[in-house]
Amino acid sequence: MLAAGMGSRYGGLKQMDGLGPNGETIMDYSIYDAIHAGFGKLVFVIRKDFEQDFREKIVSKYEGHLPVEVVFQSLDKLPEGFSVPEGRTKPWGTNHAVMMAEGAINEPFAVINCDDFYGRDSYNVMAKFLSNLPEGSIGKYAMVGFRVGNTLSESGTVSRGVCATDNDRYLQSVVERTKIERKDDGVVKFLDDDDTTWVGIPDTTPVSMNFWGFTPDYFAHSNEYFKYFLSQESTKQNIKAEFFIPLMVDKLIKDGTASVKVLDTTSKWFGVTYPEDRPDTVAKIQKLVDEGVYPEKLF
Repeated sequence: MLAAGMGSRYGGLKQMDGLGPNGETIMDYSIYDAIHAGFGKLVFVIRKDFEQDFREKIVSKYEGHLPVEVVFQSLDKLPEGFSVPEGRTKPWGTNHAVMMAEGAINEPFAVINCDDFYGRDSYNVMAKFLSNLPEGSIGKYAMVGFRVGNTLSESGTVSRGVCATDNDRYLQSVVERTKIERKDDGVVKFLDDDDTTWVGIPDTTPVSMNFWGFTPDYFAHSNEYFKYFLSQESTKQNIKAEFFIPLMVDKLIKDGTASVKVLDTTSKWFGVTYPEDRPDTVAKIQKLVDEGVYPEKLF
């Protein structure tokens, strides 16, 4: 569970923001859904500087109910021979965060953002995929492909990894589009690389919301490719360069090391990308509680 980011657009540590009727965080709903889908262990990736607060407010809820581990992402967690570039303050990105959990994971696992409300069906389809993998499987990964029309914010544009798949729904590429929104004509569009052209896509287009399924061999691939990433001139010259999960996955797909099944889900994403999203998110959670999808008090 990736929880090391501060949420710059939101303006605070949104992973710990109480949005449910009893102060539940989005994380709490994610964990509730994951447990009910069959997941049996939690690994949080956080920053060391808010460890105490995180343990008191978050981890304490689950200890005693299922195994919980906390690992830390930091700028200086680098391969031997590499050092933090002068002036760099930004973390190394989502795949670097995943790498921090290597010592805590020995089984097929899912990766999620802690500030995204993914919905119950998404956990069910991922749990089914991972639990059906033959023992010892390597290179057979998955991604929950949310329908882009189910992932938009009414408060502004969103960033999504737009996916291309083959006829069997295996991932061929993920292209990060940093500005996606529904236009006045009702069509979902993204801003193309030229920063002037808006390109329309169907509502059902699968997008990545950073909900992945991997087997432990993924760590070795990541460790090796991270060295290559750090050695690139483009990385050295950009103190904000990030080692994203889609970058790693795209490499493994292209060289034939792994396949990634794109799992369809009916779940509707919501979250707090912008402060203006908060009241709507609180209302949506309350509606799910009122409908009996979740109990009034989760844990």
